[in-house]
Amino acid sequence: MPDLRVVRDPESIDGGGPSIRLAVLGATGSIGRSTMDVVRALPGRFRVVALSAHQRLQELEALAHEFRPRYVVATCRTTAEAHRWHLPDETELLHGPDGVQQVVTSPEVATVVASMVGRAGLEGTWGAVDAGKQVALANKESLVMAGAAIMQRAQQSGAVVLPIDSEHSAIFQALQSAGTEQVRQLVLTASGGPFLRHSAEELEQVTATDALRHPIWSMGPKITVDSATMMNKALEIIEARWLFGISPDRIRVVVHPQSIVHSMVEYLDGSVMAQLSPPDMRLPIQFALTYPHREPGPARRMDWNSPLSLQFEPPDLDRFPALKLGFEVAQAGGTAGAVLNAANEIAVNRFLSGEVRFVDIPRACGEILAHHAYIENPTMADVVRWDQWAREEMKLWKR
Repeated sequence: MPDLRVVRDPESIDGGGPSIRLAVLGATGSIGRSTMDVVRALPGRFRVVALSAHQRLQELEALAHEFRPRYVVATCRTTAEAHRWHLPDETELLHGPDGVQQVVTSPEVATVVASMVGRAGLEGTWGAVDAGKQVALANKESLVMAGAAIMQRAQQSGAVVLPIDSEHSAIFQALQSAGTEQVRQLVLTASGGPFLRHSAEELEQVTATDALRHPIWSMGPKITVDSATMMNKALEIIEARWLFGISPDRIRVVVHPQSIVHSMVEYLDGSVMAQLSPPDMRLPIQFALTYPHREPGPARRMDWNSPLSLQFEPPDLDRFPALKLGFEVAQAGGTAGAVLNAANEIAVNRFLSGEVRFVDIPRACGEILAHHAYIENPTMADVVRWDQWAREEMKLWKR
């Protein structure tokens, strides 16, 4: 298991200066917006070198005027060409995947915040790792699709991958108390989403409107649906397997509806280290960006003057079969992660458009996963090919 406690100080990467030089991929999404909140709250701590967005170009333009980056990247060329740009004189406009690669490999950038959603984030993460950057990773799909290769390349290039997901950040923080060789198991917590108490019959009737009402977190539609099916937790199992280098049989999931304990590490002697905080993504983002330093920031604090009860229970794998897929794919490795992730992205889109039912999402993903020609040690080309195959299969899937 890699010891993630030993990472470079971002200030040393920047040559001893006070400002950490950032590229924020997906700056207008939920994680990107929270990242910009952290930057605002710590003036002088960061220098924004580059920002990217896919569709929200007016918001991207407003950020460019606020932070005056060297680059902005519009990842959708068609949308970018239709937009009437009014950028600061010092900001250069880049387009598409080539623009992302130029940014993540630029010597002007020290830390890359990889917060693009879904499959679209893979090349940016891969390029940043190859370039030896410090990567604050919110795009779990990168490790789901190609975790073994990305972590191996990070070792070779000297890149450091630090988690932004609240669960993986919690584990990372809990691992500071002892070496990873002393870990018995990692315990990921799950809120359970809006349907934790629904019966199997009630789950058959869930609509897209129902699924988009998360009781705790405010997220984009894809991640919100993933939380409702618990596919998000399945992807996090796979991410944890590669990020922390631990076998899937030493990863557990517990349901914790309050979302105060973000995850735990159980050590060999029975001690359990947990990270607690109100649900606020700005805390794990700031920790990833400023590690190993802790300093005041914008995240909400615990209110110790109010009563607090914490509840834990095992998940129901029959009502939430996506979790089973997560453990199976974490065990299989190879191309299984790329196929599961791609199938799920299309299944969620079809659910939101009313083409398939809520309960069809994990069912269809499992069927497509079972029918793919597994490759144990895929190349990048293999990962891309099976990603595309799974997307086409899911578009054609019928119950």
